[in-house]
Amino acid sequence: MTDDLRIVVDLEVAEPPFEQVRAQLAGLIATGRLLPGDRLPTVRALAADLGLAANTVARAFKELEAAGLVETRRRAGTVVASGEHTADVAVMALAAKFAAAARDAGLDAAAAVDLVRAALKAQTG
Repeated sequence: MTDDLRIVVDLEVAEPPFEQVRAQLAGLIATGRLLPGDRLPTVRALAADLGLAANTVARAFKELEAAGLVETRRRAGTVVASGEHTADVAVMALAAKFAAAARDAGLDAAAAVDLVRAALKAQTG
């Protein structure tokens, strides 16, 4: 996860490591790189990957949970929360993937929009 999402902690800066982790994860959620339901690594695994104490990462997760960005589930671990704050971001990320697929398939914008309209119409019955 840290390679794919590039979480980096700089121990030379004034910002505490837990805040660096919290801010980077919050940013990944805000930009749609992490979507609702995406599972975060365990506290211990992320701490080991970053070379931090488990309590440092646990504090970052606790603050993300307090902000409503993640939720901890007993068997599923910590996942990105669904909710108003993430709905637009999640749909935008999916729209960007669709746009790229449409372009790769050779569709123009009008044809791609027609496909979306047809899909929306099918959903409303």
